[in-house]
Amino acid sequence: MMMSSMKQIKHHLTEPLLMGYAAGTLPEAFNLVVATHISMCDTCRAALAEYEAVGGEVMMDAAPVDVAEDALAATMALIDQAPAPQITAPKPTAGGIFPGPLRDYVGGDLGDIKWRKVGGGVSQMVLETSGEASVRLLHIPAGTAVPDHGHRGMELTLVLQGAFVDETDRFGAGDVEVADEDLNHTPVAEAGVDCICLAATDAPLKFNGFVPRMAQRFLGI
Repeated sequence: MMMSSMKQIKHHLTEPLLMGYAAGTLPEAFNLVVATHISMCDTCRAALAEYEAVGGEVMMDAAPVDVAEDALAATMALIDQAPAPQITAPKPTAGGIFPGPLRDYVGGDLGDIKWRKVGGGVSQMVLETSGEASVRLLHIPAGTAVPDHGHRGMELTLVLQGAFVDETDRFGAGDVEVADEDLNHTPVAEAGVDCICLAATDAPLKFNGFVPRMAQRFLGI
């Protein structure tokens, strides 16, 4: 099932996002979306490998930096003092649609998500990340529209199940939409299958309707 979705991926990550991921400069929320998409997309995974190879060459060409003589011993001592990682058996899950990076992050799959209704039939679960950006799972019932909105920053939306359409195109499983301040849209989940998305934003959305604007402060979108 996942392999057939991978073959149909049309919408990929941008070069700046791949470069930022390779360099480790993206917010944690964006890293999660990028890593999840890369696990589904052969094209972006190959592109990332090229950027990482370039980064390795740059490091090899960099001038050496002096460090203290006991730096290695001090680092090894810190490693020895660190507590052993806690490894727990994964819980049985239902659904099975989350790729590895997301499944590891949330500690389960679709059946483990505790949804919170946000209005219009749409539900979400906000994931804990650093404060630079936020990321959430969205459940959009088939045929349901997300309120018309624009963006004050960047929004990455990765489709995990189903599909949605907006003013720009159709986005199916594995596709990622990169939205910025220039895009105003009304995403609508296609009929037939509920749409599950992973969405990250680095600024609040700009809802055009009165009711969504009033609810926004309580929903953290």
